[in-house]
Amino acid sequence: MNPAEPGSSSKPVIPQPIRSDGAGNVDLGPRDILRDRENPDMFVPPSTDNGLIPNLKFSFSDAHMQLNFGGWSREVTVRELPIATTLAGVNMSLTPGGVRELHWHQQAEWSYMLLGSARITAVDQNGRNFIADVGPGDLWYFPPGIPHSIQGLAEGCEFLLVFDDGGFSDLNTLSISDWFAHTPPEVLSANFGVPESAFECIPKEQVYIYQDQVPGPLESQRVESPYGEIPLSFKHQLLAQPPLRTPGGSVRIVDSSYFPISRNIAAALVEIEPGGMRELHWHPNNDEWQYYLTGQGRMTVFGGDGAARTFNVRAGDVGYVPFAQGHYIQNTGTDTLWFLEMFRSDRFADVSLNQWMALTPHELVSSNLNVGPELIDALRKVKWPVVKYPDQDQDQDQDQDQDQDQDQGHEHGHGLGKQKE
Repeated sequence: MNPAEPGSSSKPVIPQPIRSDGAGNVDLGPRDILRDRENPDMFVPPSTDNGLIPNLKFSFSDAHMQLNFGGWSREVTVRELPIATTLAGVNMSLTPGGVRELHWHQQAEWSYMLLGSARITAVDQNGRNFIADVGPGDLWYFPPGIPHSIQGLAEGCEFLLVFDDGGFSDLNTLSISDWFAHTPPEVLSANFGVPESAFECIPKEQVYIYQDQVPGPLESQRVESPYGEIPLSFKHQLLAQPPLRTPGGSVRIVDSSYFPISRNIAAALVEIEPGGMRELHWHPNNDEWQYYLTGQGRMTVFGGDGAARTFNVRAGDVGYVPFAQGHYIQNTGTDTLWFLEMFRSDRFADVSLNQWMALTPHELVSSNLNVGPELIDALRKVKWPVVKYPDQDQDQDQDQDQDQDQDQGHEHGHGLGKQKE
């Protein structure tokens, strides 16, 4: 499946849907060879794949791009990925000074800043306001119904928005320009106590994204509210939060225990080094919506009753795992794989296959799986969300790491969602 070696006169090898055991046949018909190369484990599934697992992946590169003066957006909802009923995602970019206009949603909005910086504003139902700047790795969260805005600063910005409804569309929100355009001028006049002429130049339809000047320093835009500022911050600096590190990578958990205002969406930022893997696990509280930030990998999802399917993933992809279905994510590239796990929940929760087995009577595990001491003695009572076993020579180091991690487990708590640095 790989191109010919450098210096070879032969043409690149064209992948064929034939497994190493001979199953399959050549594909001589119309095909997208580049796409087949990007998805080797979907094109030639592992022999352990079986059954009728639905599609669990969609790329933002295949989504419709909405272009405006001031920025762009594209979204992945149930239209693009029908299985993803719990959450929807929007990838948005704003130019320097570009504005996502004053608006609000019936859904909660959770966001991760990818590049650049932006200024966000909001006012709650008690008249308390919030104005802050956000940069790479920062989060914001606006509860349902809270009006807000986003504006790109000097270098512009790009970010991911996640909403707690798979059917949500960012093009169908409640916007200030849209409301003004569909309110009689005499009503606007009575509401604001100014002549109807004050509204002669208002937009005739929803503005959505528009170009404006780069705003001044944060202090220059402060607006004092007689009711004060919001009691719980809408902003959280995720990258400033110390990670839980294990061999193979790291995890940062952000749910309502770390980011109190975020009551509808919980998340984890996962780092998997080359040769590492997000361990075999499942989530007992809701479906998982994923966004891949860097690198490439593969994920196999186990759905029970003999059903399992493998997907190749890379930066810009959205992945999805239905409630309680077992899965792993393996780094198959040479660069670090970073991705977000997100859930429609106020807390993060996962169950580790390794930890479950370690905390179950060993005789029972051994008889159930017909395995011996080689596996039983290697089980870990402390959860490692990311694992890495490059070779057998590191077995002795592993024992030492387990002792050290046992101490960390007592310090930080055994549940991944409860570990705090």
